[in-house]
Amino acid sequence: MHEIVERMKNKDIRALARAITMVENDHPDKLQLLSDVVSLQKKAVYVGFTGSPGAGKSSLVNRLITHIREEGKTVAVIAVDPTSPFSGGALLGDRVRMNQHFTDDGVYIRSMATRGSLGGLARATKDAIRICDAYGFDVVIVETVGVGQSELDIMKIVDTTAVVLTPNSGDVLQIFKAGIMEIADLFVINKADLHGFGKLKALLKELVMMTSSENHETAIVKTITTENKGIDKLWKKIKEHHEYLYSTEEGEKRRAASQELEVYELIREEIWRDVKQFIESNDYTSKIEANSDPYKLASNLFEKWKKEGGQA
Repeated sequence: MHEIVERMKNKDIRALARAITMVENDHPDKLQLLSDVVSLQKKAVYVGFTGSPGAGKSSLVNRLITHIREEGKTVAVIAVDPTSPFSGGALLGDRVRMNQHFTDDGVYIRSMATRGSLGGLARATKDAIRICDAYGFDVVIVETVGVGQSELDIMKIVDTTAVVLTPNSGDVLQIFKAGIMEIADLFVINKADLHGFGKLKALLKELVMMTSSENHETAIVKTITTENKGIDKLWKKIKEHHEYLYSTEEGEKRRAASQELEVYELIREEIWRDVKQFIESNDYTSKIEANSDPYKLASNLFEKWKKEGGQA
């Protein structure tokens, strides 16, 4: 683990890729690696893009990468793709749209398969962000798979969540449902040259008036990626929100809540791994019958683990 971290310090891109692969595959020494990585974090800007399928998230990220690179900043992109039902790997649609950046040493693009995880993200996305930050990237962008109003995990792992919408796509109804309207730190109306832009913007303004805090108003940015319009304003609003988070008490509370949630998730993951290993090593799974009571069985197995395998 220490060797990989040292190589990352020396900007070895293969060590970066290896580290992310280890957390994806749940390597036994994953926690040690991540613990070493935390001390190297440089407080990169974490940005998440989410929205319905077809909203143009990948094209938007592609344009944003170019704009950020023109400022001399380095960028890592974690593109979470649907999982192949055959190989279990990521379907690399998002990376294809960003292929112009593949030869740029200041850009790193990594596709991650959801592998059955809900919420629009892969299970190891948070860890991958931390690793990219430790490597030294100035900006880490996460693009989720196309999500609906109930898949909101992106808000838990990035500083700024951009919800991408398009005119005349049904998004107007979606944004008023509980969930997706509440996670947006900024709204991006992409494909703003399409009919219906004015109506969508007006509805968003009403929404912002109802949901924005006293100290910060959710921004609305219009973009047309085919014409490279609005990208400069989008990046400006992202930086403004990042500055707001790291200079106010509200931002501090939000980061503390996110840290607490992550601690609980890590504990839950370690307990589950231990319980699963205990059940399988004692061959208790062979005693599970098709018509057995799953609630009683789960309770009995958990009690056995606490007495025999876990910490009582």
